[in-house]
Amino acid sequence: MQREAQSEASDRQDTRETRDVVVVGGGASGLMAARAAARRGLSVALLERTAQVGGNLRTHRDGDWQIELGPNTLMMKPPLHALLEELGLLDEAQPANPDARRRYIAYRGMPVTLPSHWLKAPINSLIGPRGMGALLCEPFRRRAPQAEESLADFVTRRLGRRALNHLVDPFVSGVYAGDPERLSAQAAMPRLVALEREYGSLVRGGLVRLRQARRAPPALPREWRGQLVSFPTGLQRLAGRLAEDITAQPDATIHCECEVSSVYREGEYWRVETASGQDFRARELVLAVPAPTAAALLAPLDPQLVVPLNEIAYPPVNAVSLGFRCADIAHPLDGFGMLIPGVEHRQTLGALFSSTLFPGRAPSEHVLLTAFLGGRRQPEAAASDDDAQVAQVVADLRDLLGISGEPVWQSVSRWPQAIPQYELGHLERIAALDEALERHAGLSLLGNWRDGIAVGDCLENGRRLGERIAETLGGD
Repeated sequence: MQREAQSEASDRQDTRETRDVVVVGGGASGLMAARAAARRGLSVALLERTAQVGGNLRTHRDGDWQIELGPNTLMMKPPLHALLEELGLLDEAQPANPDARRRYIAYRGMPVTLPSHWLKAPINSLIGPRGMGALLCEPFRRRAPQAEESLADFVTRRLGRRALNHLVDPFVSGVYAGDPERLSAQAAMPRLVALEREYGSLVRGGLVRLRQARRAPPALPREWRGQLVSFPTGLQRLAGRLAEDITAQPDATIHCECEVSSVYREGEYWRVETASGQDFRARELVLAVPAPTAAALLAPLDPQLVVPLNEIAYPPVNAVSLGFRCADIAHPLDGFGMLIPGVEHRQTLGALFSSTLFPGRAPSEHVLLTAFLGGRRQPEAAASDDDAQVAQVVADLRDLLGISGEPVWQSVSRWPQAIPQYELGHLERIAALDEALERHAGLSLLGNWRDGIAVGDCLENGRRLGERIAETLGGD
């Protein structure tokens, strides 16, 4: 019996992979962390629960219809430009239609464009003379108290209730699917808060930053400045290319359909066991997964890691993609899309004009809309079946966009835990988490639940972490 047990232990030892770094989670953050570490000469294994990497970077093609199941665009900034150049993707990058600079917001049952210049603000119904008056008074308002504020309180204090209801509220719905009464201004919009802290005014600070940007050397080639981009085959192309680059490194592997069942410390190594029986050891462990997943894996290890992770809310959001004949929509769809403020009392949060943004997303003589239901304030709106989701979106958009027919194509993508909410207390939760992490050498947590929810933030945060780990372990 002892010999058999020793033999079994030896067999398990033989199947165990030892790596410098194991990254759990193949979304944007995990892919970039794995890539950065592997490119610095470390041995890396990336473990992904699903059949393909990319996380919420997923593209679906159905005949002539092409939709994004998650994010629809990337904002071109210097780090992304450098990454696409390294990956050989810059020539494939597809700038959005110039019409995408036009943004619509629903106002009293009508789509209204945001003013393209501040001189047009007083005659724009979203702002009007009252809103313009609040904007002109903003430089003379007192600075914020040091205490944390909700985003709603911050905006109301600086710009008035009208700006909150008709500008910031729909923006928050579009980015976070969140509630400005719950979101922390300091965590969700730190750059906005920094303007007041540094200059005493959002207007004054914005003008200073604008002058500084004009005087600084251009960070991007002119053709890419301020551009939203995708790829002809969708954003999943970026995830696939990152995966190719990782596995092209001498000692880096990706394991899909590899669900991690437990992680724990064993001497100087981290042990990672999977549901399929694979077993990994690593000097550095990166959990690049949603906060609830990280909490479940770390629960046996340290309750002080779990508590702040479990306090991060993840409301459900559904992306409802609808194809129409061009003749059945009166609105020209000449913009990025339309956001719908809460004061409009509709369930749909907004809609992207997907076939306007990029070519090849809909058949000829047809258009594609991508609308969103659910979110922090109306999570129940995401609960009904697909047909009810489609019917709700059509009902909410029919008068706003002049829809006279029914969709000829439809798809509903469900995200039960969609976008992490940076709500009041978020920065304290992250600080408590980081303090607890100091007791666990070689363990890092990464994801869009901290340090920025945008794909670009995740990519850059992953790169920085991978390079820090390489420096710690003495990579090239």
